[in-house]
Parts: sequence; C-alpha cells; structure tokens
Amino acid sequence: MKKIDRLDPGLAVRRTAQQLHELVEGTFDPLGMAAPIVHAQLAWLSHPQELAERFARLSSDLWRLQWHTWNRVVGLAGEDPIRPNVDDARFSDPVWTDSPTWDLTKEWYLALTHHMQDMLYDTPGLSGKERRRAAFWWRKWLNAVAPTNFLWTNPVALRKAVETRGESLAQGLHNLLEDLRSGNVRMTNPDDFTVGENLATTPGAVVFRNELLELIHYAPTQPKVHAEPVVIVTPWINKFYILDLVPKKSMIRFLLDRGLDVFITSWKNPDAAMRDYRFDDYLMKGVHAAVEAARAFTGADKVHAAGYCIGGTALSMYMAWANRHFAEDAVPVADWTLFTTLVDFRKPGDIEVFIDEASIRYLTDGMARKGFLDGKEMASAFRLLRSNSLIWHYVVHGWLYGETPPPFDVLYWNMDTTRMPYAMHAWYLRELYLHNRLVQKDALVVAGEPLDLGMITQPLYAVAAEDDHIAPWAETFRVNNLVIGPKRYVLSSSGHILGIVNPVVKPPKRSFRVAEAHRSESADAWLERAEQHQGSWWEDWMQWLKPRAGALVDARPAASDVFPQLAPAPGTYVLER
Repeated sequence: MKKIDRLDPGLAVRRTAQQLHELVEGTFDPLGMAAPIVHAQLAWLSHPQELAERFARLSSDLWRLQWHTWNRVVGLAGEDPIRPNVDDARFSDPVWTDSPTWDLTKEWYLALTHHMQDMLYDTPGLSGKERRRAAFWWRKWLNAVAPTNFLWTNPVALRKAVETRGESLAQGLHNLLEDLRSGNVRMTNPDDFTVGENLATTPGAVVFRNELLELIHYAPTQPKVHAEPVVIVTPWINKFYILDLVPKKSMIRFLLDRGLDVFITSWKNPDAAMRDYRFDDYLMKGVHAAVEAARAFTGADKVHAAGYCIGGTALSMYMAWANRHFAEDAVPVADWTLFTTLVDFRKPGDIEVFIDEASIRYLTDGMARKGFLDGKEMASAFRLLRSNSLIWHYVVHGWLYGETPPPFDVLYWNMDTTRMPYAMHAWYLRELYLHNRLVQKDALVVAGEPLDLGMITQPLYAVAAEDDHIAPWAETFRVNNLVIGPKRYVLSSSGHILGIVNPVVKPPKRSFRVAEAHRSESADAWLERAEQHQGSWWEDWMQWLKPRAGALVDARPAASDVFPQLAPAPGTYVLER
C-alpha cells in the first residue's frame, strides 16, 4: 500500500482527504464548512504545475496592482485594475475611488477576494460540487472581513459619524441592541406591519380547515366569474400572503379582478406535537383536501391548480399521484401552473452547499430532538446564501450608519418564519434533495401510489426567474423534459420572489421571455427562440388560463351555507408564531 502511495501521490492525497473529511465531519464541522477548503488546498498541492501557472498569473495581476498603488501614492489617478462585480454595491460611494487610501484598501481586498475565489472554482482534481462548496464557504468568510463591515475601515461610516456629531453611532448602537434583543439582524421594522391590517387584506373567508391547513376563498370583485376555480398551493416554508401583500402587489386581487374564482392554502405552523406528520399528509390532507373542497364549494368537476416553490413541487407530486390514482378523465385538475419550482434536484442552486449526507444527518438529528426545524434556522440559511445583500448590508447600514430600516413588505414577510415538522422535512431533504428520486420513475411511493411525472398529461404553464438562486431557471426547465402534456414556459426577470410578485405597472419595470416548450429540448435551445416582452408575465398567464377556466357564471360569495365562514381572511393559521 505504501508503494502505491509513492507511485501515485494523487491517490494518497485523495485517501488523506477522505480520512480528514470523516474526522472533521464527525467532530466540529457537521455542515462541511472547513473540509471542502482543506480538500482544495490538498488538491492544489498535489498539482504543482497548475499551482505554478496560477502563481504566475497572480504575480502578473499583483504587479499591475502594485503599479496602480505607486501611482496613487504619488497623486496620480488611474483606472482601477480590479473592479467590483456588477451586483456588488459595497464600494459604490465615490470615496472608495476618489481617496487614494480608501481606493487602495478596496483594490487589495478585491484582489485577494477575486483570486481566492477563482482558484477555488478552478481547483484541479475536485468535483464541481466540491469546488462550489469550498468557494461558497470561503466567500462567506471573505464577505465577513470586508473593510466595509468595520467602523475604522469604512470611510462612509466615519464621515457620517463626523457629520452627525456622533448621532449615527448612537443610533447604530441602539439598532445593534434591538437586533440582539430580537435575535436577528432586522431587515425591516416588524412594528410597521400587521397581517390582516396592512398586509393580506383582500376580503375572503376560511371555508375549510383541518389540522394541517386552512383554505381561504376570496370574495369576488366582479359580478361574473369563470365557473372553474383556481386553487393556489403555497409553500409551507413561508406564509401564504406573499401573494397578497398590499393591494397593488397582490396576485390574488389581480386574479379576482380578471374574473377568476380563487382559493389559496394557508398552512398551519407546526410544533413538536406534529413531529410525525409525513409528506403523505401534506399531499392528502393538504393539496388533495384543498382541491376537493374547492370542487365541492363551486360544483365544478375540475380546478386549475397553481403551486409556488415547494408548493409547486407538492403540486407536481400530486399531479403524478392523481394521474395514477384516477381514471384519465377523472383527474380533478384540468391544468396546472408552477412558479419557480424544482422537480429535478440534481443542481438545486446555492442551497446545494447544505446538501450532503453529513449535513442532512446533522439537520435531521436536530429535528428529531425538537420535533421540528425552527423557521429562524431555515431563514438564516437562506440569508447566508446572499450574505452581502441580506446580512452585511443591514449590519453596515443599521449598526455603522445608524439608519433605521425602511418599511418593506417583502422583507417583513421574509422574517415571518414558519417551522417544518420532523418526519416530513427529513423525508423531503433526503428523498428529493439528496437522492433526487422524484425524477426517477416509480422510485417514490406517496399516499399509496408510485409517482411517475411522465404520466402527467394536463397542460402546464411554468414560470421561472432568471436571477433565482433558490430554484435556478435552467433546472426548473427540466420539468418540460419530464411531463408529456402541452407546456408553456416563461422566464421572468428578477429573482425568486420579485420574479413572481410581478404586478402589471406602467411604465413596465420588468420583462419576460415566453415560448411553448418541447419535451426533447434544452433550456438553452428554448431560450434562443423565446420571445422577449416588456411588462409582467401575469397578463400572458391570463391569456393562457382564462379561456380554459369555463364559462362565466354569477359570482359566488366568499362563504356559503354548506361552507360557512370559519374565520375571515387571512384566517388564524397565518397568525401563529
């Protein structure tokens, strides 16, 4: 064995890396933060030629930076040799360019950051996933030590302190203490919003409730509505009112004003008593119960279902279940719509840094002890994915600049977290994210039926967002390769939330691409022929959906004798903490 190691140093390095990984994983690094970085270092050491080439390139860039430094020291202006990325707003203040001292501070930090990141992404001998994990965790550290995050290395904070005679520092200390008291770096003031008063105010009634969800039926805004209702399956990792924030942003109000009859799910915020609720329960007592209640309320044979994020994943599984469970003409959903939904989890975006056997074991062990995953833990993980914009931005502006976060409904919703029951979430993480079994024919059995996405024949309207880091659009496109019904695919500008909460405004703020999708084509091939439009995709969706939703009938009230109001909208489950 020792002879083999001497002849094959790469094998020895890989064996050492694996042993080190197992040791670190089992002791102080269950989420795999340090091990990928160590693996990358060992990989570079085992590839001396590539390392020498990288150092040669680094020396060239550092020489250009040193020349820039000498020019700035003697008072000569020059073009920055290293520029921040387009979406990096940390150094946008002119002082970071106009002042030689601060310009050089910025340039040397960016040089270190960019070269470290590039080296990690280019590490030889590591898998793509391992390189991305190493780069992710190293980037989190580099973001944390940025000069903008500290008072004495942030010229903007120092300037504000002088201009306000220390008032900005006093207010920053107050903001820091308030954040410590709340246990969170606040992105907006929670006192600015109240669900049911200035958020989620569309009139309606809870017409069905079980131990897992409330189903809200909204009061019509038109005298006539389409006979077949729309049932929206919301994600249970967040609260439903992202689709009903304020009136001008509300998708619910938009649908009602277009003459559609709308139901939406509002999930219970589970506690330890619900630890054993399974995905089967979410499918049958959740999605199926909502569909059946909407059918019974309206008397319609079929509904038009829409699902957002994990709600869309659940809807996809329900469609596969229903096409197996019912006769072809008895499937209770006429067509379905997906918003930023993954069904193929082979490349699930930046969240993949948390997806491996050790990380999931660590998470599930914690859930097993408590009976649930705390919503703050999940929110922290998602904020970590975009730490500059979702963490350090608020640290700098709140603690160093002394600014009070402005009212922002989307950010309030983002902080209004929910919990996940142990059994359901552990199964979801392992079967979908880790093993990617939903795309494997009959690999999953849910509610007594093996799931095969290839059995879904109902028309599909799928929406993705081009800047989505939670459900990357090219991966959401994969649903078109898996289901066999007619498909229309839309790529909206912006990200996971604002790509969907995308109201019609004039002049238009956003744009979208749209085209029919074919089962055999790639995402890039679709993109080449998709038509570009200015404005909101909501209008395109209406042109697709309304002709399918049945004849116009007299509008139904929010509640009825058979389905009395159990609570006014937005219901009671959404208020649970």
